[in-house]
Amino acid sequence: MTNMTQERSTQERQTWSSRLTYIMTVAGATVGFGATWRFPYLVGENGGGAYVLLFCIAMIVIGIPMILVENVIGRRIRVNAIDSFAGTVNGKRISPAWKWLGYLGMLGAFCIMAYYMVLGGWVINYIISIFNGGLVLSEPISKEITAQFFESSINGNPLMISLYTLLFVLINYIILVKGVIGGIERAVKYLMPLLFVFLICMVIRNVTLPGAAEGIRFYLQPDFSKITPQLFMFVLGQVFFALSLGFGVIITLSSYLKKGENLVQTAVITGFTNTLIAVLAGFMIFPSLFSFGVAPDSGPTLVFQSLPIVFSHLWAGEFFAVIFFSLLLVAALTTSLTIYEVLITALQEKTRMNRRKVIILVLGGIYLFGNLPSILSYGPWAEVTIFGRNIFDAFDYFSGNILFMLTALGCALFVGFVMKDEAKQELTANSNSKFANLWFNYVKYFVPLVIISIFIGNL
Repeated sequence: MTNMTQERSTQERQTWSSRLTYIMTVAGATVGFGATWRFPYLVGENGGGAYVLLFCIAMIVIGIPMILVENVIGRRIRVNAIDSFAGTVNGKRISPAWKWLGYLGMLGAFCIMAYYMVLGGWVINYIISIFNGGLVLSEPISKEITAQFFESSINGNPLMISLYTLLFVLINYIILVKGVIGGIERAVKYLMPLLFVFLICMVIRNVTLPGAAEGIRFYLQPDFSKITPQLFMFVLGQVFFALSLGFGVIITLSSYLKKGENLVQTAVITGFTNTLIAVLAGFMIFPSLFSFGVAPDSGPTLVFQSLPIVFSHLWAGEFFAVIFFSLLLVAALTTSLTIYEVLITALQEKTRMNRRKVIILVLGGIYLFGNLPSILSYGPWAEVTIFGRNIFDAFDYFSGNILFMLTALGCALFVGFVMKDEAKQELTANSNSKFANLWFNYVKYFVPLVIISIFIGNL
């Protein structure tokens, strides 16, 4: 890409209407199931308060610095997440080989959406089942009942889950066809406040339950004997998932930022917001678990098999269950919109195809070659494995443990060894400031070592 092309792309590209809408969009992109589904069950499995403490530290150590890495890459020439690694820098043409980082991010985005949308289908299934009586929560139920419901409605009914997943895909389509500013930004303006309202309602309800104090103690009081280097490496990896790092989301969203926007402030607010929502999600869950004697370490099924037991013991439990699963759906939607957009923006700018056609191609392709195989992996294709994992789990593993790590590592190296001084100039008006130099050297030398350590530990 020539300098003239870079200048033209910067002039033509839309920008967010305000810093607040950008932050809300990034917050929506980074919340999703990472904060509302994955974070709580990992806390339950890994010592409660010890995990929460390490997560907050990891957000400072790796999260915010990496947000800034993707910010400066995305806003540099304000194009898609593939061509962001092209053009010229410091007066020299960038090797075309760096574009493979963008393609690696695209592959990671495909893998995560392959199973992520299916989780949305599961959530819709629970909401509809509560309404139509398929899942009765008006009287106390047992773990056996919730396990049986999960088996029959998720594992044993792939056709219905396929339809619910398709419904979730169509909701995304309706918003995406209106564009980044007219669709995603406008939707997030309503969805994020709604998410906070649902979240606060659930937190207030659960922390006021009898016996909730024990759950709060488990959640906030760290058991320092559980803090190990291995756990910290694991938590650092979760931060990448929680912040949607490594698959082009922040790079793409930052490409719509104005050149005068303060990247440091937006990164700090983004990291803080993500941490706040994740921590609030814990307050929404653990007090109620301990109040009714439900084990907090039930793993990925915590939300789908353990929490319905809690709701069945609550006054107006069905109402609060619908609110909770609606919260999950809203969180999933704010994330899925932005991950889809990574692929849509790249394909549209690379092919110059009509946006609507690109959206149909992206959403339809992921549904056929990602969502349906993931759904069938809990039914007719249960025996099909990839390196010992079913298709659903394989998409999760390869995206979160390999593809995102490699892309994030490449981004840090790109900033440190390719952008060099231009990275500092993009970060702050005064590229020689102490903060800019500290961040640059930290990203150039320390962050790659951390990512390599996480990557090796996850293999």
